[in-house]
Amino acid sequence: MRYFSNSNDRIFARTKAVIGRKVQYCHPPASVHVVEELLRDFKSGKKSHEDFWIKMGGKYVYIRYFAVRDKDGEYLGTLEVTQDIAPIKALEGEKRLMS
Repeated sequence: MRYFSNSNDRIFARTKAVIGRKVQYCHPPASVHVVEELLRDFKSGKKSHEDFWIKMGGKYVYIRYFAVRDKDGEYLGTLEVTQDIAPIKALEGEKRLMS
């Protein structure tokens, strides 16, 4: 873990203590094997992204992982993005103008 953003709507709590840890230790033990498989696939070039979605209470959490590569395609690390998409799933109609 090299960096994380901290915001009021953060889904998975993080503290500065995670900086420098292996990313596997930032996930529940039951999902570590999935994290390790994903990292192997990113490092080997088999995959460049993977998406997951889970329900957590009233939230519908969309979790996206992206392999970060240099200009020569060499694996540098992984970017994780999380978002509560429950409000998006509830959208109806159209909005064409700015608020």
